[in-house]
Amino acid sequence: MSPSPLLGPITMIIVAGHLTVDPAERAAYLEGCVPVVEAARRAPGCREFAVGADLVDPARVTVLERWDSRASLEAFRGSGPSDDQRATILAADVAEYDVIPAG
Repeated sequence: MSPSPLLGPITMIIVAGHLTVDPAERAAYLEGCVPVVEAARRAPGCREFAVGADLVDPARVTVLERWDSRASLEAFRGSGPSDDQRATILAADVAEYDVIPAG
């Protein structure tokens, strides 16, 4: 785990947010994510990896990842989404959060 200069060791990285896609292309986008989710869940250091359709907004795709360390996340992430996936994403609001122990 990487240390935080003020707070101590980072115990987990959380990636959370949402993507905006054309509602007509969302099902195909999510289907294309299945192999990515499967690979992530097998990757060392992955605690959680989920991509799903929002229940209210037909253009929104929710993203949630939990990783043991930044190194694990970066080793999996590589170059990011494929060109086809990247072309489908109209907007993204996704952030990374470093988790440290309380107290």
